[in-house]
Amino acid sequence: MSKTQKSPSGSRVSEALNRKAKLLLLFVMVLFLALLFFGALTHVAVGKRHIPQLVISETNRALRGGIVSKEGFRLSFSQKLYKAMVNTHNIDPDKRELFVNLFSIYSGIPADEIRQRLRRKGNVVLSYAIDANRAKYLKELARKLRLLKVFVPYKTPGGRIIKYGLSITESGESRIFAYHDMLTPVLGYMKKREEDGFTRPVGVKGLEKYYDEQLRPLQNGLVKGERDIGNTIILNADSFVRPAIDGMSLFLNIPVAFQKSLEAVLDKAKAEHEAKEVIAVVMEAGTGHILALATSNRYDPEHIRKRDYPSLNVAASEYTYEPGSVMKPVTFALLLESHKVNPLEIVRTYNGRFKLGRKVITDEHKAAWLSAENVIVYSSNIGIAQLAQRLDGVEFTEGLKDFGFTRKTGIDLPYEHTGIMPHVTQMESEIYKATVAYGYGIRVTLMQLVRAYNVFNNRGRLVEPKIVGDIVDPLGRHYDIPYNEEPRQVIPPATAYTVKKILEKVVAKGTGTKAQIPGLTIGGKTGTAHIAAKKKRGYAKLYNSTFIGFADDKSRRYTIGVLVRQAKKPYHYFAAMSAVPIFKQVVELMVDQGLLTPDPSLGHYPKLSHH
Repeated sequence: MSKTQKSPSGSRVSEALNRKAKLLLLFVMVLFLALLFFGALTHVAVGKRHIPQLVISETNRALRGGIVSKEGFRLSFSQKLYKAMVNTHNIDPDKRELFVNLFSIYSGIPADEIRQRLRRKGNVVLSYAIDANRAKYLKELARKLRLLKVFVPYKTPGGRIIKYGLSITESGESRIFAYHDMLTPVLGYMKKREEDGFTRPVGVKGLEKYYDEQLRPLQNGLVKGERDIGNTIILNADSFVRPAIDGMSLFLNIPVAFQKSLEAVLDKAKAEHEAKEVIAVVMEAGTGHILALATSNRYDPEHIRKRDYPSLNVAASEYTYEPGSVMKPVTFALLLESHKVNPLEIVRTYNGRFKLGRKVITDEHKAAWLSAENVIVYSSNIGIAQLAQRLDGVEFTEGLKDFGFTRKTGIDLPYEHTGIMPHVTQMESEIYKATVAYGYGIRVTLMQLVRAYNVFNNRGRLVEPKIVGDIVDPLGRHYDIPYNEEPRQVIPPATAYTVKKILEKVVAKGTGTKAQIPGLTIGGKTGTAHIAAKKKRGYAKLYNSTFIGFADDKSRRYTIGVLVRQAKKPYHYFAAMSAVPIFKQVVELMVDQGLLTPDPSLGHYPKLSHH
């Protein structure tokens, strides 16, 4: 046998070893694959998975209630704002311009502005202020863009696949003031407050503040259930639905047409008399319903500028001033009620100049003697100063409080001022009695004066003025208007009637003749008062002019107040030259709009004797 030839037994041993090696390798490979498989199963079982939720929920935010005029026009209301957001990584670069142009068309945002915002990477907010109508169309656009494959999946550095497109979600609520500056500052203005990522408007002034609790949304809506492949909630027996309930609505006693026209009258009067501000209040005598509360100084609640700051307050209820002679009829009513004056008795008025203690009192209408009622008709400071001495300090102070002075009127506006008057012990002084009787040394608001004079036009009863006539929730249920006190009898009807007749005489032949309108019963009283100097004692050469009165026809009675602040035009600071003519224009406007109907049988005002 050759030396190089293998033996049969050696060859078999080598083959056996090769088979064992192959089997071992195969076993190792199978084992490795088995371990890999079980490892993968374990990762799937215990690892964090991004499986879409089977049950999802959607919140439908309720909105703030609206403010509505007497005729049913919406003065202020809320609408939802939506946020449009897109992830720039998901936009197919080849279809980027298609996205920009389509989004611009649907949203109304310029294309260049969208391109600028898309320069940022990642999640980009294209707009926070999309209204409900545009949001509806943009949601439809988002669906169309998916069909056009404008959006492509994006893989994050961590390996997560992102498939976002264009999302349109609720971002907040905006307050719309449909008539811009009309009825401001009575309506008030808003501030923004964040509520779980949703921006809510909150009332800061005016009716929006006073009735903030009633206007607030009652309940947000919620829908919860299983989703379909398009990520839409399936509504079935297992889903949960809670409806959104908006806030209550306020229905005002104020008609838009009258309010708007009255504001135009006041705007013109402000310019004509070169005044700082002109204010007018019209109240229904029997109910206290405010038919108009207007000022020449207004602002747009949606665009408040720095120059608007002085106009943010409701001057009719927040500005206090010394009213002057409009206080005389109230003093006279207190004297009548306590049987301390006879309207026909004669009062010495010293030819227009009288010294009381160290104070010299003067009259514009210089007369030696006047009847007690003509003290009011011709606005004699001397006459009322003497008559007021018949009241003791308690009678005078408590009587003025009964008429509502130094107390809130109950007007449904926030931050109402109460005014001030001398302390009861000071009112024992003859000087204090005299000055308060003709409207100095006491500070009041125009609303307090209107409410007090309404007593004469309402058979002696004091009522609260109210701007809101009804509160209604979204289900149509009505709620009571909050009143601080019930109407109460301040003076007997006979006393109210006597004072009312004297006020009619003021218009017939006294200081208010420019308010005459044939066919209507009109009365009232003028008041022209110096404004106290701010930086020094005494009074500045500035005046407030007031006329408070009433205008009645056969079936309707209204009490009206006009205040002209700081008229600069020569001699127009006298109420007879400014406040009284404005009062007449207010009444004429009421006739034009059918709120008053003159009776031709009443004719013109009669010519009456002076004394």
